[in-house]
Amino acid sequence: MKLIHLSDLHLGKRVNEFSMIEDQKYILNEILRIIDEEAPDGVLLAGDLYDRPVPSAEAVQLFDRFLTQLAERKIPMYAISGNHDSVERIAFGSQIMSSSGICMSPVYDGKTEKYCLTDSYGEVWIHLLPFVRPATVRHGLEGEEEVDEIRTYQEAVQAAVAHMEIDKRHRNVLIAHQFVVGAMRCDSEEISVGGIDQVEADVFRDFDYVALGHIHSPQNVGSEHIRYCGTPLKYSFSEAGQQKSATVVELLEKGNLKIREIPLRPLRDMRKLKGTYMEITSLSGYQDTNTEDYVQITLTDEEDIVDGMQKLRTIYPNLMKLEYDNRRTRENQEIAGTETVKRKSELEYFEEFFELQNNQPMNEEQRKYSEDLIRKIQEVK
Repeated sequence: MKLIHLSDLHLGKRVNEFSMIEDQKYILNEILRIIDEEAPDGVLLAGDLYDRPVPSAEAVQLFDRFLTQLAERKIPMYAISGNHDSVERIAFGSQIMSSSGICMSPVYDGKTEKYCLTDSYGEVWIHLLPFVRPATVRHGLEGEEEVDEIRTYQEAVQAAVAHMEIDKRHRNVLIAHQFVVGAMRCDSEEISVGGIDQVEADVFRDFDYVALGHIHSPQNVGSEHIRYCGTPLKYSFSEAGQQKSATVVELLEKGNLKIREIPLRPLRDMRKLKGTYMEITSLSGYQDTNTEDYVQITLTDEEDIVDGMQKLRTIYPNLMKLEYDNRRTRENQEIAGTETVKRKSELEYFEEFFELQNNQPMNEEQRKYSEDLIRKIQEVK
């Protein structure tokens, strides 16, 4: 059983105010080319189909075209909603589309959809678990014992999985969109307060393969059978050094699988350049490169270049960011503080604010109350 695992298309996304729709159209065509070459038994799409709950008309048309081309190829596609998607919009028309092999996750109501594929080794069950929050699962399982005790993402996903119909005699594949403990994040992802969105990998122990979305870097988590395939395109400069890919999963007899990556070549790459203005603009510095790439340029000149952005865009029209690394900027960094800059959670920011206002840090009771309050707000976002 050969499956292609994709996720986090983020159709309609803008990066530094640049529309990525042309790049996304190109990469979806590349994915279709790979599908034609690999002839998989199914395609798994693990959430964040769109970049926002109300996507642009361009994004909807692009995804519609992609689904139509898959349906024309008679290749079943199994997709779930992610945290960026509107669950209801993704679920709309799911019943009628499933007759064409396009299987979209419904709104979570305590049950999950599953579909059966067969090969020479027997049955393979594809389970669809859309992105869930604790409040989502409490609502879906309303009326059941201890449902009000579900407060964390760990408990929510655990409860959702416990209510799935999993026949462990057969091979089972789960498509999910959650943050599994141990995964490495990128700058283009959302961060949640205090890591409350984290889920232990052991929750998925009954599945032969877990096709995950949410994290933008391709990686295994804990073991080979729990995997993030990553985004098909780079959406931040923290991903500049990554090779994006499509993951091909081959399920043999139960307990035996093979995984490989097929590189994805973008229309425009995302690169970081560093040097003096003369080095960056010299013909020898760019003549063998694609100057249409999205670039972040760091100039090391001691004096700022007048109209630097405009001048550099005559060579690099898709220059997204211009920074300086010189004595002045390094001194400014030292003045701002010597601590390593890191991404802070809402709770950490609130703790700093509390201490500034009260001239003393929070006690444990205050910290616990604040954490619970932020978690409740986060659940309904």
